[in-house]
Amino acid sequence: IREKIAHHYPESQREAVWERVQMQYVDFLSDWRTDLGGEKNFHNGPGGNYDCIALMAYYVVCKDVTSLQEIEEMEGTLPAVVPKLSKLKFIDINKPLCKKLLHRAFLNAKKQCDKWGDFEMHVAPFDKDQPIYYEFTACPTAEFAKKHDLLEVMPALCNPDFAGMELIHARLIRKTTCSNGCNATKIRLSTRFFCMIFSLDPM
Repeated sequence: IREKIAHHYPESQREAVWERVQMQYVDFLSDWRTDLGGEKNFHNGPGGNYDCIALMAYYVVCKDVTSLQEIEEMEGTLPAVVPKLSKLKFIDINKPLCKKLLHRAFLNAKKQCDKWGDFEMHVAPFDKDQPIYYEFTACPTAEFAKKHDLLEVMPALCNPDFAGMELIHARLIRKTTCSNGCNATKIRLSTRFFCMIFSLDPM
């Protein structure tokens, strides 16, 4: 965030803008859950969901100079998405064993979600001849965005998932999300053995 502030503002204004972003972040969290991050949070890493909220704080304060495209680029550099999966390029879910292991990883993610009480996740039974299918019926980041009238930012926070899955030779098929008025984020994770037709709109 400070790098982007330095890019958009003259040196004389940078510290003041950074202070405003921090104050906005504190204000956002003044009446919000404080247990959605930390080293023990499995879902989004140490930053948890607060990385997304920090980006929203930056967006609100710097809306006159930033863009949703920039927010998406910033989200894509966070450790929880593309950088983490870039270390797993050796995984190819076109291989039956990798696909089965990935499905087990999703089952474990659901178990952790149930334990943590943040995302509500459902995973379909494994079928070697079908894509992996899972859905979210609750997302704390989407709930936060709704509360603060920031749903316009959610596509920028969700779309890096597509690039991340490409790194493990998968294609993410997602037509709805918890933030666009649907009750569930329905997701199909397809290996390249399957011909999948999906909306040109990433959300």
